[in-house]
Parts: sequence; structure tokens; C-alpha cells
Amino acid sequence: MSAAREVSASTASTHGTASTVAALRAAGCVFAEDEARLLLEAATDDASLDALVRRRVAGEPLELILGWAELAGVRVTVAPGVFVPRQRTRLLVAEAAALADAQSVVVDLCCGTGAVGLAVAAAVPGVELHASDVDPAAVSCARGNLGSRGSVYEGDLFSALPVGLRGRVDVLVVNAPYVPTDAVALMPPEARLHEHLVALDGGTDGLEIQRRVARDAAGWLSGGGHVLVETSERQAPATAALLTAAGLAARVVRSDEADATVVVAGR
Repeated sequence: MSAAREVSASTASTHGTASTVAALRAAGCVFAEDEARLLLEAATDDASLDALVRRRVAGEPLELILGWAELAGVRVTVAPGVFVPRQRTRLLVAEAAALADAQSVVVDLCCGTGAVGLAVAAAVPGVELHASDVDPAAVSCARGNLGSRGSVYEGDLFSALPVGLRGRVDVLVVNAPYVPTDAVALMPPEARLHEHLVALDGGTDGLEIQRRVARDAAGWLSGGGHVLVETSERQAPATAALLTAAGLAARVVRSDEADATVVVAGR
């Protein structure tokens, strides 16, 4: 390529980036520059870039447009309707990984894409990984992401798990829905319009599924095992109380930087 052509290509790229950023910013995308870079990388030509930008401006989640999401350094495929991993969940991953070792049995309950379990397994190679979800779309997505690295089961909470895991789980990670039913309508359109309700609605007070997890968790944990539940800062005392009432010793872990809260409870 001649110097003149190199300059021309560079100028075109700059103009493409600038116009993409401008379109995204006008649509209300807070991280317009970062999103523009990812869309430009995903586009194969100007026409495909225009199509991608139109989808984003229309409100489609960036992760669905790209076809993937990243959590704690692990990239997973996403699918329509399946809960997209949130960056705040890095705290759940970090706390779970700190409690695991290469011999640990790890269960990712309400797994969605399977990103949490995969991220823990990536941080602690050698763990025995299992995951489950009640949503068939999530199960299919997670199976594609876990591949041979773990097993994924379809069903309602613990009823989906093989009975042979009872009393063997060292680290149980739970990112169950905790949005109160009346608050789902107040969620960003990217979530409430593009993710299945079963992945968002936590019942009247947001604690319905956590309540059921707390009731049965101890019976699945190994001696010295832990259950870790992502929750909100406001709900954390109630989440901890549920696990304490179930006979577990609970503590609240908070990251203001990530705006993330996790309750960790052990036998």
C-alpha cells in the first residue's frame, strides 16, 4: 500500500470511528467510544457496520449484537432471552474462586450462560464444575459454553442436580433473580425487553428464589462448603438472615467500586 493509500485508509477509519461514536452517543450509550471500537472490530465492511450500529441505536444489547459477553476474563457466547452477565458479578466470581481449590466441586445455580462457573473454573483449574438453570434457552447456551469443562442440567434449582452431588458441593454460586416483581418494569429496556422474565423476576420482595435456595443449600454442601449469593446492597441483610436461619454462618461482602454485593455463608 502506498503512503497516500495508507493515509486515506487511516482517515476513513477515523471518520468511521467518529461517526459511530456520535451515533451511539446520540442514542444514549454511556460508553460510546468502547462500544464503537467493538462494533468496528465486528464489522466486515461499511454496510455491516451500519447494520450493527442501527441495531444498537434501536436498543438491542451490545452483547447480543456481538454474540458474546466477557466476565472476569472469560468470554462466553450469549443467546436471545438468556441473562447477559453483568460486570458487577466479578465480585461473586472472585469470592467463589478464593474459596475453591483444584479438588473442589463447584455448582453454578441459575447459571444463565454459564459464565460464573466458567470464570471460577478458569481462575481455579481442576475444579469439578456443574451448572443448572430452569430456562431451556439458558441451558442450551450454557452447554455450548461449558462444552467438556462441565455438566449442565435443566430444572428448578436443586431438583435439576444429580442426587450424587448432595453433600459434596464445596462452592455453590448463585446469581438468582433478585429484582422485585414490581421493579422489573423499571429496569433498563436492554434487560426487560431482551431477557426472559424468569431470569429477572425475584418475586414480590425480590427474595423468593433466594429463600428457596437458603432452605435447601445446607443439605447440598460438603463439610466446610460455602454458598455465595449475589444480591443488592439493600437486600443483603435479609439475604444473610435467610442463610443464617438455615444454620449457616453468613457474612456480607461489598464492593462500592463494582457496585456489587455478595453474601457468603458456610457450614
